[in-house]
Amino acid sequence: MWEAHSRCYRCHFEELINKPLVTGLPPGTKIAEGLPWGASAWTATYKVAAELADGTPMFFFVKTAKDRGATMMEGEYNSLQSLGRASPGFVPRVYGWGKIEKSDDTYFLVMDFIDLTMSLPDPVKLTQTLADMHKNSVSPTGKFGFLTPSASVIPQLLQPLQAEDRVLKPCLVHGDLWKENTGTGVKTGRFIVYDPSAMYAHNEYELGMWRRDEMRIGSAHIEEYLRHYPPSEPVEQFDDRDRLYSIKFKLAHSSGWPGLTETREQ
Repeated sequence: MWEAHSRCYRCHFEELINKPLVTGLPPGTKIAEGLPWGASAWTATYKVAAELADGTPMFFFVKTAKDRGATMMEGEYNSLQSLGRASPGFVPRVYGWGKIEKSDDTYFLVMDFIDLTMSLPDPVKLTQTLADMHKNSVSPTGKFGFLTPSASVIPQLLQPLQAEDRVLKPCLVHGDLWKENTGTGVKTGRFIVYDPSAMYAHNEYELGMWRRDEMRIGSAHIEEYLRHYPPSEPVEQFDDRDRLYSIKFKLAHSSGWPGLTETREQ
């Protein structure tokens, strides 16, 4: 049904043919086979060949995870659903998640397979799309967070955002937007983002990841973003807030790759 990638091996997907997975796909979909695809630090990823009810061939992207797999898969499923509603086409269409039958605590997430190039999206288009999503998204509860309680914050920097009758809007953010989570569709030429960790937050939180220029999405992208969505008041505290928001991403990067002394020193 497809030509195998030269660096991959065919694998049997009997373990993925279970009621939760098939239920999440278009009615009548039949799963045929799959290949390990790409690389991920936290999950196993696959390109899965399937056939729709009318005989049309289609490919899906499936990732699986153990240990905290349920939390990871459910969280990413809800993130993709929310981002897709707020900005159609900005993320892959997601179909479902669940537990793989005949497995020991292994969970899956299934979405459209999109053949990508890893070239960076155009900065203007990326920041414009991102700013529009931030502006137009609406928290269903009117509060910050995402299906779980929000974390506490540092009052000295964040209280002024709502001082003097200012109203701080909870914006839907991707939450983990860096070069490895962006790509451009080979067939469509349209850029997409993936692997989100979404929540409703101050829109400037999204920029904390970009503070390190080695991310390739860096200071130039921050400047371009601010053309579409100017800093919140007080403007003079923007850089301090950005430094604060960057701490979370630096801590996550440091804990995930403990051998990188540069990150730990920061």
